[in-house]
Amino acid sequence: MVAASARPREVVGIDVGGTKTHLALGYGGNVIKEWTLSTPSWRTHSLDDNAIALHGLVREWLGDEARQLPLVVGAHGCDSTEQCDEFATALRQYFSGGVLVVNDAELLVPAAAGRDGIGLIAGTGSIAVARMDGRLITAGGWGWVLGDEGGAAGLVREAARAVLGDLDRGEAIDPLGRRLLAVFDAVDGAQLAMAVTTSTSAAWLGERAIEIFHAADEGSVLAVRVIREAGLQLAELVDRLIHRGVAAGQVVAGGSVLLGQERLHDSFRTVLGVRHPDVTVQVLDRAPVFGALALADGVTESSNPQH
Repeated sequence: MVAASARPREVVGIDVGGTKTHLALGYGGNVIKEWTLSTPSWRTHSLDDNAIALHGLVREWLGDEARQLPLVVGAHGCDSTEQCDEFATALRQYFSGGVLVVNDAELLVPAAAGRDGIGLIAGTGSIAVARMDGRLITAGGWGWVLGDEGGAAGLVREAARAVLGDLDRGEAIDPLGRRLLAVFDAVDGAQLAMAVTTSTSAAWLGERAIEIFHAADEGSVLAVRVIREAGLQLAELVDRLIHRGVAAGQVVAGGSVLLGQERLHDSFRTVLGVRHPDVTVQVLDRAPVFGALALADGVTESSNPQH
């Protein structure tokens, strides 16, 4: 009599994005239970405090026994090998089943059942990532003040700059300008500039990005230009990694803005296709947290964040 094969061990996978956190209990490609909540509701700028908070969330959700399960975290803001290692070390104080921490964009390739490639996220922010010789290599991800081109907050920043530039030149306001003035409750360029520069968070700012795409649909030349340039800048992130020596036959793209807005996706794919016709682009059609479950095969009680 052949013994039935045992079900793979359960794993806790967590995708910590800039706006939302997605927790999943599962194994392989199967999710048993999941929970989504706001990232700003628990995350701070302290890795130690964040480890305490994640431990509390997992215990609240699954009970104390979950501390013994393997844990894989894809964390927005862990933008270097050292930051991933440091966060993993902090989490190991609370989880005994093994811990692996990667950048949240690193979840995209394994979520798509791939092993190697570049993960590209354009959600609230934007970043492209890969591993080379076991180390995390990134392009972008500098936050909306300095970068995040193609992400929601970066799009709003560039849209505001475009509108203000037209106002400076004495041009008539177009649909993009009208929409931005309305959504920021501004009556002129000065008030618009103040509203954008005093924004409380990237997530809050990024919620206004939909106005850019509505304006493009209404015929705004400015909005179309902002979206086209954002696609070019996302392709530039991939370009930077390839020129640094990352061997990438595929790019797995994700993030709410890139997935939800066809104009941006088409612009990105067109530019990348011209620059790197041998690189395939796959749009992730499932939640990135599946990548955390897939990476759990490499987790042991003494694991380091290498995969």
